[in-house]
Amino acid sequence: MTRIIPIVVVLAFAACSKSAPAAASSQAQETPTPGQAAPANPAPAAAAAVKPVPAQLPEVVARVNGEAINRSALEEAVSEVEARAGQPMPADQRDRVLRAVLDQLIGYRLLVQETAARKTAVPDADVEARIGQIRSQFPSEEIFQQQLQQRKMTLEQLRVDTRASLQITALLQAELDAKTAVTAEQVNDFYVKNPAAFQQGERVKASHILVRVQANADPAEREKARAKAAGLLADVKAGKDFAALAKQYSDDPGSGAQGGDLGFFQRGQMVPPFEQAAFALAVGQTSELVTSDFGFHIIRVTDKQPGRTQTLDEVRPEIEQYLVGQNREQQTRLFVEALKAKGKVEIYI
Repeated sequence: MTRIIPIVVVLAFAACSKSAPAAASSQAQETPTPGQAAPANPAPAAAAAVKPVPAQLPEVVARVNGEAINRSALEEAVSEVEARAGQPMPADQRDRVLRAVLDQLIGYRLLVQETAARKTAVPDADVEARIGQIRSQFPSEEIFQQQLQQRKMTLEQLRVDTRASLQITALLQAELDAKTAVTAEQVNDFYVKNPAAFQQGERVKASHILVRVQANADPAEREKARAKAAGLLADVKAGKDFAALAKQYSDDPGSGAQGGDLGFFQRGQMVPPFEQAAFALAVGQTSELVTSDFGFHIIRVTDKQPGRTQTLDEVRPEIEQYLVGQNREQQTRLFVEALKAKGKVEIYI
């Protein structure tokens, strides 16, 4: 078992489209500095009973066509789930989480075995390109290497796991593409049957300059940041270019490089002080200093859109992607279940 934890690889071909269309889910932009609110989670459905998992796990928790899944692999995978969730696994959810994770590990192993059986090939160049993408997510090569060490991995192990992931993607594309297409009629039907999903609230387009200061900063540090922000506000009022000031001085790395541009956002996507100020401004107006947990903001509203219903043409690509994703997830599950049925899966917990 390689050491990259393949928690979502079983559904990697489907995962990008598991959320409802953005218009329906009202997802916030990826603009963390102003602090958008996370979408509310739906109430969970009533859970079916789950077979208890023993307190002491055996060394081998399952075998897939004779290939062992060790306790250490399951525990490592659960740790990855906890890291993604940002919290330890609740004690009352242990049985459910362990069985769900084990099921995904089994599915992953079946898919890896199927790629081997079909001799699914992936060019070395594709593997190296994906490794390059992974590397690019880290600020430096040193931090990338540190992350590998923390996961007790070598670069070669990462390369092996990356190849396996790409082979699974290729396998599922070949197996499922023809089964996941959607028709124009299905897209139209979804739009007609879900009118509330495409109601768009009033939106504001704004830019900001952030002078960051921690919420728990001491008074002297806070005053120093406030004075810097006040100086920048004076420059804005004096007619200096807002975008240029944002590029040079804003502490928001995401929007600063864009001249402070945050794009359009709806109510509920930003922290309350920021939102209240932005929606109260007229187009072209600039705020006074706005204080949030992130620091001091100078906000300029550049456009506004009233609430409206998005047209079918506007949301057609989102709906199509969503429906294809739903089909793909369903077909992936059926494919994995078929691999289970024709193989031999033994579970020891």
